[in-house]
Amino acid sequence: MVVSEASRRAVKTSEFQFELPEELIAARPTDRRDGSRLMVVDRASGRIETVPFTEIGRWLGPGDLLVLNDSRVIHARLVQPEPRAELLLLEETSPGYWLAIGKPAKRILPGARLTIPARREGLPPLEAQIVRTLPDGSRVVRLSAESELNVYGEMPLPPYIVEARQRLGLPAQLPEDEERYQTVYAEREGSVAAPTAGLHFTPELLAKFDHAFVTLHVGLGTFRPVKVAEIEDHEMHEERFEIPEGLAERAARARRVVAVGTTTARVLESVPDLRPGPGRTRIFIRPPYRPKRTDVLLTNFHLPGSTLLMLVAAFTGIALQREAYRRAVEERFRFFSYGDAMLVL
Repeated sequence: MVVSEASRRAVKTSEFQFELPEELIAARPTDRRDGSRLMVVDRASGRIETVPFTEIGRWLGPGDLLVLNDSRVIHARLVQPEPRAELLLLEETSPGYWLAIGKPAKRILPGARLTIPARREGLPPLEAQIVRTLPDGSRVVRLSAESELNVYGEMPLPPYIVEARQRLGLPAQLPEDEERYQTVYAEREGSVAAPTAGLHFTPELLAKFDHAFVTLHVGLGTFRPVKVAEIEDHEMHEERFEIPEGLAERAARARRVVAVGTTTARVLESVPDLRPGPGRTRIFIRPPYRPKRTDVLLTNFHLPGSTLLMLVAAFTGIALQREAYRRAVEERFRFFSYGDAMLVL
């Protein structure tokens, strides 16, 4: 797979840290999908401006091809109430067998069995047996029966949403999550986190733009934190993707290719010639990487020190990324999955 270019200097993880007031973390979605704000960052001029998301058509239009990730979030969070334990399913490797992470570690050792109650009355519980622990700390889990995960699992909301709701006295899961933590075009099940840049689009707004889809099933590669001092020492986890027939031809005819989301950008940059078919990628896009296939990036505002923030900085440069985020905090933008958006031109 394509890997990011060697750094000319050691880039520190600390360069991607910033102070974020807790109240700016979006605890729930806006009333309307397209009701967020949009920060537009022009790389050529350094200009930054703020508009309603619905005005995105001022910068995107004829000749542009929007490419979106059509992966669908699965109900991957399995919770045993007593004694408390939980699993986050990452990928089904064979029928009934999954890679997973979980907590607490002492309750998810090999041989342990978790009993997961059904979310519908009258159905038997699901049993999850821990088969073995892998070198990276993840587990191989066998489920007792094949069943729709939404019968037993919860929507795998990121911890920062759950914590923000706790501070506000809200339940960890809200009814609107079932709809709003999916894009309107989500089709292919497999993600354990939403490709959040696409959450802003209504069917009506998306229909205004020429668009196409790729698939990347979001897993640990997207959201695992960076724990090393120098970013080039961080190891990305593999994620599955697929490129459809005909995308290369459509991209070649486009004036600009617009990646809707960091996950889409990772697919485009993993296979710049867009040859069709499935694949797996560990690509880590970080400064001073120069995008090969992506002309414009639409994204949300990301966690301090995250690989997603580093990807944004590969497009903008570190200095402009830091200024954009300083402005976002100053102007009280809403951050993370249910937050506002940024368009990098």
